[in-house]
Amino acid sequence: MHPEFWLQRWQDGQIGFHQADVMPLLQKHWPSLELPAGSRVLVPLCGKTLDMHWLAAQGHRVLGVELSSLAVEQFFSEAGLTPQRHRSAFGEHYIAGPIEIICGDAFALDAELLADVVGVYDRAALIALPPQLRQHYRDTVYARLPQGCQGVLITLEYPQDEKQGPPFSVEQPEVEALFAAPWQVGLLERRDILDQQPDFRAQGVSALWTSVYQLRRG
Repeated sequence: MHPEFWLQRWQDGQIGFHQADVMPLLQKHWPSLELPAGSRVLVPLCGKTLDMHWLAAQGHRVLGVELSSLAVEQFFSEAGLTPQRHRSAFGEHYIAGPIEIICGDAFALDAELLADVVGVYDRAALIALPPQLRQHYRDTVYARLPQGCQGVLITLEYPQDEKQGPPFSVEQPEVEALFAAPWQVGLLERRDILDQQPDFRAQGVSALWTSVYQLRRG
């Protein structure tokens, strides 16, 4: 899946993946990580999710990474914020208060940049990637996170032959295989959400679950 696909989706306003509210599963499960105030939290492939505002309100320093400059600019403008900007080898940095978003390639971040990241929140990143890219995502983004880093991962599960992703179905055995040692993974919750997703029903999907996992790099 090429970067141009996502850039065009943002350009055309085809962003059904964007939620108008903070993710309730984030609010429910994030506190269980017990991360201290001031912790830096990575949100890969962040789009303009309001979840970043919620994480900042919990006292975290948020580092988002997003390919689309349109998404980044909308995030700040819709919040009434004027970010400071500078460039680095990783892309264009937008910073306002405790939130920083790098407009660039999440796969190109290095371990030095992520050295002080204590938490990671992955709601729409892993499930945005086709199978052939998911291991690469793990071997770049997740492999460069420091020891002790914890996270919340939210996935979708549905019969993949009934709908063309993204978002893609990522089932529990694949999650457990992806996040084998040095990661530890535990299922926190799995719920049936088909009745809450009429778009999936309209596309002929017969079953839909969301799963929440806690991750920790040992």
